[in-house]
Amino acid sequence: MPKITYIEHNGTEHEIDVPNGLSVMEGAVRNLVPGIDADCGGACACATCHVYVDPAWADKTGSREPMEESMLDFAEDVQETSRLSCQITVTDALDGLIVRMPEHQG
Repeated sequence: MPKITYIEHNGTEHEIDVPNGLSVMEGAVRNLVPGIDADCGGACACATCHVYVDPAWADKTGSREPMEESMLDFAEDVQETSRLSCQITVTDALDGLIVRMPEHQG
């Protein structure tokens, strides 16, 4: 099972085993990781699961789809590696993925 490291804005790390097929957001919500609100439940209809993908992992998580780009317009402090964690599906290739949460969501 892939391990994902979620890093809160304050630097607190949570290393979580996330089953393949779940989204990075679902892994956080199921394990009560603070900083990912996921108000829309993963429907790509808000920006409350905004994360910064560690640059070393940016290519492996894929690119933003147009709907994700639109939703990121509602996020604060969007950066080059900003993604909505509901749009990143966990696979074995993401074992070791590191994501950081912004100071504020949505």
